Amino acid sequence: MNSKTTLDMVKTYYGKVLGNSKDLKTSACCSADLLPQALSTINSMLHAEVREKFYGCGLVIPPHLEGCTVLDLGCGSGRDAYILSKLVGPKGKVIGIDMTSEQLAVAQRHREYHAQAFGYKTSNVEFIQGYIEDLAGAGIEPHSIDVVVSNCVINLSPEKSRVMSEVLRALKKGGEMYFSDVYVDRRLPPFCHEDPVLLGECLGGALYIEDFRRIMEKLNIRDFRKIVQTPIDLVDPDIHRKVGMARFYSVTHRIFNLDLEDRCEDYGQVAYYQGTIPGCPHGFMLDDHHFFETGRPMAVCRNTEDMLAKTRFGPHFKVVGEPTTHFGLFPCGPTPAGQTSEGPAAVCGPGGACC
Repeated sequence: MNSKTTLDMVKTYYGKVLGNSKDLKTSACCSADLLPQALSTINSMLHAEVREKFYGCGLVIPPHLEGCTVLDLGCGSGRDAYILSKLVGPKGKVIGIDMTSEQLAVAQRHREYHAQAFGYKTSNVEFIQGYIEDLAGAGIEPHSIDVVVSNCVINLSPEKSRVMSEVLRALKKGGEMYFSDVYVDRRLPPFCHEDPVLLGECLGGALYIEDFRRIMEKLNIRDFRKIVQTPIDLVDPDIHRKVGMARFYSVTHRIFNLDLEDRCEDYGQVAYYQGTIPGCPHGFMLDDHHFFETGRPMAVCRNTEDMLAKTRFGPHFKVVGEPTTHFGLFPCGPTPAGQTSEGPAAVCGPGGACC
C-alpha cells in the first residue's frame, strides 16, 4: 500500500469516522496519563469541543517552556497546542500542523477563545495544514524550533524515518523532541498495515520497538531516553482477533538535538539540580532512571551531562567535573528499591539512578 493511500485512510478515520474520543475502540489513542493538577487546571479552561476531540496516547508537556517556540506534530483539534499556549506564555509561540481539515477546523475556530481565556492580546498559536513528513514544505524553517511534541501521531505516518529527519532539521541545537507513540513487541503482518480500523486506532502502524531503535541509529540519534511506558488494552474483541498475541505499549520518549555518544561514558562528573525550574521545586525527572532531587548530588555519564548543561535546562543545574579523564563505561543500574519511575506527570517525579 503506497503512502498516499495510507494517509488518505488516516484522514478519513480522524476526519469522518471518529466523532469524539468515545468512538475509539482501544485505549491506544486516549491519554494514558492523568494530568497533574497544574495542567488539569489549564485543560479545564479549554473549549469543550477541543477536549472532546482529543486522541492522544500520552502526556507530551515537558517542563520549562516559558518563551519557547513549540511545534506540535499532528495537532488535531488542538488540545495539547492550547495547553502549550498557556505554558509558553505571551512571548512564546505554538505551531500546530495537521493534515486533516476537519480536525484543524476545530482548532482554528477556537484561537480567539483561548487567547481571551489566557489573557493574551492576540493568539500565540498558529495552525498549518500540512504533512509531518514535509515540515519544510509546510514552511517550518531550519533550526527554528525549541521543542517538538507529538502525541500518538508518528505511528500513523508511512514514512516514520522521514518524520524524524524533518524534526532534526527543524530543531535548534540543544532543542528537544518530547513525544508519545504506540509501539509493539513484534513486527506485524502486512494486512495490519492495510486495515483502516487498526491503522486509525494507532495499532496498524505501530513500530516494533527494535525497529524504532534502528531508525534512531540510522539518523545518528545515539541516545534517546524513555520517560514512561504503559500497556494498551485491546478492549474490542475483533481487534484482539486480528492482532493475535502482539502486545502494544504507549511509550513517551525525549530526544535532544545534541552530538552524543552511543554508550554512557564515565568522566567522573556529578550533577546538582538547583530546584529552580518552575513547577519542579523538589526534583526534576530527565527520564525513567534519572530523578534529580533538589540539592542532592548524582553521578552522571557524559551524555546526561550534555542533556542537562547544553539545553534549556542548563541554568538550573550545577555540574562538577570536566570531561577530561575517562573512567570507562558508566556503571548503569536499575531503579533503586523503594523508588518508582512514575512521578507526577512523568515530568518532575521520582526516578532512579543511571542508564
